[in-house]
Amino acid sequence: MSDTIPEAYVDLLTRPVVVTLVTLMPDNQPQATPVWCSYDGTHIWVNTAAGRQKDKNMRERPQVTILSIDPDNPYRYLEIRGLVQEINEEQGLDHINQLSAKYRGYEDYYRNMPDRRGKEQRVVFKVKPERVIASG
Repeated sequence: MSDTIPEAYVDLLTRPVVVTLVTLMPDNQPQATPVWCSYDGTHIWVNTAAGRQKDKNMRERPQVTILSIDPDNPYRYLEIRGLVQEINEEQGLDHINQLSAKYRGYEDYYRNMPDRRGKEQRVVFKVKPERVIASG
């Protein structure tokens, strides 16, 4: 085990692979959510709207797990256990638009949800890997 993402598995964070984010509820039960993410070479960036359960969970209990399974080979995966090291609301909208371009092919995240535009605060959670398990 390591705290470094192996080069041969970086694609599972840079390709448009929907990952599973696991956070801890107030009673310490796990909550798993499919999310988009990006990777800056050090941190995995996860984006959500302020006030959602995963937002509350990560603010109060910063221990998370991110699981990325290769859609072309389900036996090849990357499990990252880490800590939220930064919460950034200023980068939230730009980041969700970048993720929309990566995952949907168009930059305007709110293009198909105009009623939500400007009504929610997007938040970036930057997760520092503490334990990385790569398999397959």
